[in-house]
Amino acid sequence: MPDQISIGADGVEQIPLKDYTEKAYLDYSMYVILDRALPNIADGLKPVQRRIVYAMSELGLKSSAKFKKSARTVGDVIGKFHPHGDSSVYEAMVIMAQDFTYRYPLVDGQGNWGASDDPKSFAAMRYTESKLTLFSDLLLSELGQGTVPWQPNFDGTLEEPKILPSRAPTVLLNGTTGIAVGMATDIPPHNMREVISACLRVLDDSKATVDDICEHIQGPDYPTEAEIITPREDILKLYKTGKGSIRMRAVWQKEGGDVVVTALPHQVSGSKILEQIAQQMQAKKLPMVADLRDESDHENPTRLVIIPRSNRVDLEQVMTHLFASTDLEKTFRVNLNMIGIDGRPEVKTLDKILKEWLQFRTVTTRKRLQFRLQKVEERLLRLAALMIVYLNVDEVIRIIREEERPKLVLMERFDLVESQAEYILETKLRQLARLEEMKIHDEQVELEKEKEDLQKIIGSAQRLKTLVRKELIAVAEEYGDDRRSPIVSRKEAKAFTDEELMTTEPVTVVMSEKGWIRAAKGHDIDPDSLNYKSGDSFHLAAKGKSNQSVVILDSTGRAYTLAAHSLPTARGQGEPVTGRINSPSGVSFEGLLVGSDEDLYLLASDAGYGFVVTLRDLQAKNKSGKSALSLPKGAQVLAPTQIRNSGDEEQNDASHYVVAISNEGRMLLFPLADLPVMARGKGNKIIGIPTSRLQAREEFVVAVAVMKESDLLRVHAGKRYVNMKFSELDHYRGERGRRGHKLPRGFQKVDKIEIV
Repeated sequence: MPDQISIGADGVEQIPLKDYTEKAYLDYSMYVILDRALPNIADGLKPVQRRIVYAMSELGLKSSAKFKKSARTVGDVIGKFHPHGDSSVYEAMVIMAQDFTYRYPLVDGQGNWGASDDPKSFAAMRYTESKLTLFSDLLLSELGQGTVPWQPNFDGTLEEPKILPSRAPTVLLNGTTGIAVGMATDIPPHNMREVISACLRVLDDSKATVDDICEHIQGPDYPTEAEIITPREDILKLYKTGKGSIRMRAVWQKEGGDVVVTALPHQVSGSKILEQIAQQMQAKKLPMVADLRDESDHENPTRLVIIPRSNRVDLEQVMTHLFASTDLEKTFRVNLNMIGIDGRPEVKTLDKILKEWLQFRTVTTRKRLQFRLQKVEERLLRLAALMIVYLNVDEVIRIIREEERPKLVLMERFDLVESQAEYILETKLRQLARLEEMKIHDEQVELEKEKEDLQKIIGSAQRLKTLVRKELIAVAEEYGDDRRSPIVSRKEAKAFTDEELMTTEPVTVVMSEKGWIRAAKGHDIDPDSLNYKSGDSFHLAAKGKSNQSVVILDSTGRAYTLAAHSLPTARGQGEPVTGRINSPSGVSFEGLLVGSDEDLYLLASDAGYGFVVTLRDLQAKNKSGKSALSLPKGAQVLAPTQIRNSGDEEQNDASHYVVAISNEGRMLLFPLADLPVMARGKGNKIIGIPTSRLQAREEFVVAVAVMKESDLLRVHAGKRYVNMKFSELDHYRGERGRRGHKLPRGFQKVDKIEIV
């Protein structure tokens, strides 16, 4: 932006604040992206990690060395290469040493380096000691062989490598996480043998697809034995797009009726898991668990014991709930974002990662061979000079002693190049005495052979590829290990619903005439004996369980649903049901149903129409309810009749019959199977009533019931009643929709009927 720079009156350059801040933030963004947060595809390291590894190698802290204080390493890193805070450098170093964080640790730590239960519990750097692991040789063994570019350190006094010449794709092996500006990275760790096998596949077939590669790489491999339960197709999609997620689930087993968790998802704390379960227990959301124990020790790093209340508890269901509600199952984000060999950040697919890294590895191997070839050629020149000295030692000594410019004379006398002449002049006299022609000749032959082999490999792309392949196989054999995180197929975890977690106990739901509702514990409750508000009295009651739903049917045919466990207790007078549902004003409540979803009921109107419905179809999710029974003009809702519940042993509807009685004293009996099972509607005609008489309210149905052949029908008329066996009802049997037959005199004004 030089055209926007102006010179002020005081001679100071001026630039608009907007342009300055924009450029400053962009510069900062690029610094964070390229030099702090994202790993390089070549060695899989961020700059601070690379500098730690390099500084430790310069201190001689190889895997075979003795441990040194970590503060010594941190001091070298921040003093020579990374001018940032010591705590940030040490934390980066700790992460590289934790075998529960890194799949293949780069730092070998001695002392307290944290625990899987609390990774941040590591001791200060003045207490711990460290050195590099054997695995770090993969990054450093070829460093001084002309393989990678170098750059000045921050003050220009030293040189540091821009990248390390990794002999394996460590960007996939250890993975990394990082947050830059406008982008982030989350690369999971993988298994060495699987990754190297995939590299060999790509070397053999440059057109290998992600599907081909995933025949070798099954998925990520975390430093924990917890299971990866992400479906295969999701893992493939992740590798094809570079983005996705991985789900891990803890491993557990039964031991003497208890649950023992032996492996947790990556970076999940056992103490946090126990805390999450304990919170649910305190909130009474886990009534089937009695106690928890943490039995983890050095021999068993993870051993969490969950003790059920009894041996009747379904442990599979309990663990499914815990997987869904705690960190026993955890999802990890995957974002394969890294800096490529072109120096640019990019979210890469798996095939692109391997192909790019193999391109880097091939170039690195070629540079290493060229560097070695140069050293061999230089040594051959020196050996040739030594041979001349050996054959002409007296003449060489004379020239050195007598000539004013011995280098030029040697070059002219023996046809030498300048470097050979300088080497002869630098050779000490005591070495001349030890020169032996055979030793020089043998070394020359050996080096000539090596030179020829190097030139063949460098000059042939196929030979170079073969060498890369052999070296990768050697790496896999030396550093490879078995997969730790098994990939398995599991059902999706599902937490318990409130109803499932509730203690199941018998309740009696009671509703008063004015619509006040409550639930009393037990089934031996006399609703009439309960306390009601002045001017109010008992209206409806239904028996069920505390974990079941309560369905209320109003006088318009709408159904509303409440949870039985949410109702107030019968110790008080309850609460108005209208406070929980949105019912039309002026309606009354004609039905109260409690039971299982599969329970069957007969819904009917006094117009003589009805149908069979399951309790599930009557349940509504909103406060406004749902339309259940459609009423013909002038008709009213009859009390619902329970046909059977899901616990009945006899489930054959053919043994059930419908009894309908009109206010004219006509009764009809027909099979229940003649009525349809519907979710809502008017239903089919039960007993025939002329429309004109119905609309004038001259004739209508007063009672409907369902009975079996073994039942007794009791008909009430005023204070009198009569019991009728099923065998005595043949006179009233007929087809559905008929008018029926008159009851005996004195029982034609029916008040109600009962099935006993």
